Amino acid sequence: MIAFPIWANDGAALAQAVYDRPSGRDLTTFGRMELTEKDRSPRIREMVTYRLDKGGGETVNLIRFLDPEDIAGTGLLSSDNADGSNEQWLYLPALDRVRRIAGDRQGGRFVGSDLYYEDLHERKPSLDRHRLLGKDVVNGVACDLLESVPIEADESVYRKRVSCVDRTTALALRVDYFEKDDTKPTKRWLLLAKQKHGDYWTVTDSRISDLLSGHETRMIVLDAIYDRGLPAKLFTSRTLADEGLESEYRP
Repeated sequence: MIAFPIWANDGAALAQAVYDRPSGRDLTTFGRMELTEKDRSPRIREMVTYRLDKGGGETVNLIRFLDPEDIAGTGLLSSDNADGSNEQWLYLPALDRVRRIAGDRQGGRFVGSDLYYEDLHERKPSLDRHRLLGKDVVNGVACDLLESVPIEADESVYRKRVSCVDRTTALALRVDYFEKDDTKPTKRWLLLAKQKHGDYWTVTDSRISDLLSGHETRMIVLDAIYDRGLPAKLFTSRTLADEGLESEYRP
C-alpha cells in the first residue's frame, strides 16, 4: 500500500504522485480495443503496445494494430520529452509512409476511437495548475478529486480535467474531460479492472465515453510484461514503418 501524506492539501503533490507511480522501465501489452456506438455491434481490434522509460523524464510509446485486416499494421509512435514537449508519428500501411501528427491535430480522434492524440501522451504535471476539490467514491472506493487546468490554454484540447484518484494505489479511477466549458464534461474515462504484476499496478480494463454522442471505446489488456529490456531501436520511425522489425517483440 502507498501512502501520500504530502498531498493532504496539495493538488500539485497529488498530481506528481500519480505521475511518479511505479510503472517499470519498460512495458509490453497485448489486448484489444472495442468501439461501440448505439444500435451497432462492437468493432474489435487486436493490438500490442510498448513503452520505454529512457530516463531523465523522457518516455516513448509504440502502438501496433494486428487485426482486423482493414487496420492491421497501422502504428503510432509517441515521444514525450523531459521539458514537456512531445512528438507523434502515424504509419498507415495503405499509404506506406510515416507522417508526423501536427500539433493542431491533438484533438483528432485516433483511428476513429474516443481517444484523442493528446490522450496518448504522458502529460507532465508541470504543464497544469492543480487543486483538490474534495472527495468522491467510485465503485465503492474512496478517492480524492483533483482538478488540472493547463497553464497554457492553447497547448491542450481540454479546458480542464477532473480526476478521482485512489490514494492507496495512486491510480485514477475516473477522469472527466472538459472541452467546451468548465461546468459540463464532454468525455469520461473509467477504470473497470486492474491487476498487480509484481510491484506494478496495471489497468486491465477501461472505458472512455463521448458523453455527447454515446460512442464508447473500451481498452482491454490480456497480457502485460514488465522490464523485458526493450531496446531503444524499437521506438524509431524505421521500426514504425517496418512491422517485421517490431513483431519479434510481441508477447
